[in-house]
Amino acid sequence: MGFDTERAERATAELLASFGIDPKSPELKDTPSRVAAFWAERMEGYNIDLASELQPMAGQTQLCPVILERIPFASTCEHHLAPFFGHTTLGYIPGTGGIVGLSKLIRVVHAFANRLQVQERMTWEIFNALEIHLRPQAWGVRVVAEHTCVAHRGVKTPDVPVTTILLGGSWQQSCPKAFQ
Repeated sequence: MGFDTERAERATAELLASFGIDPKSPELKDTPSRVAAFWAERMEGYNIDLASELQPMAGQTQLCPVILERIPFASTCEHHLAPFFGHTTLGYIPGTGGIVGLSKLIRVVHAFANRLQVQERMTWEIFNALEIHLRPQAWGVRVVAEHTCVAHRGVKTPDVPVTTILLGGSWQQSCPKAFQ
């Protein structure tokens, strides 16, 4: 996905003008470029090659669970362009795909968070990436997030965490404590 900075700047200036605000005022003259830079960074996840991130490491693997807990993220709701944020717990028991570096797993979470999202799909996309690239014996993803579209519009109810969980392989039958 190519990000068009100039177009984003023009759109931001137009949005400000639609509010009846002068985007060329001294206070706002740099806002369109700052907003474009923000969104370019926020949408970086579309440019991540998961296959290259999730390359197995050489060497013998042990059949013990690898679980990363509470990986923080911030994402953007595709319905309102409002942020949602929280943490992800993910884990797997190595299978035929081997193991990967721990930082690679964090990058997978950020790759999907840095896109326009809904939490349910983000959970599934992380889960699916683990299955496809690691081919684990068991794997799971738990995402807990708060959505500003719930807190600041509509029902205007803050502090309502939303939890989504997917478990695969042998963990489908027995849920490890980290995913409860």
